[in-house]
Amino acid sequence: MAGKFEVYQDKAGKYRFRLKAGNGQIVASGEAYETKSAARKGCESVQKAADGAPIEETV
Repeated sequence: MAGKFEVYQDKAGKYRFRLKAGNGQIVASGEAYETKSAARKGCESVQKAADGAPIEETV
């Protein structure tokens, strides 16, 4: 199964997103957003930014 983004409402009533791997583990999560729409846009931004992004190691 492929990974997926989940948009959810936290206990404070804010919207967040998380990226889950195919095995169900959370591999990334986003900040708190005021609206569900803004959280979805956050997902889309991560998708676009990650496409072909290089891996850089920092010390």
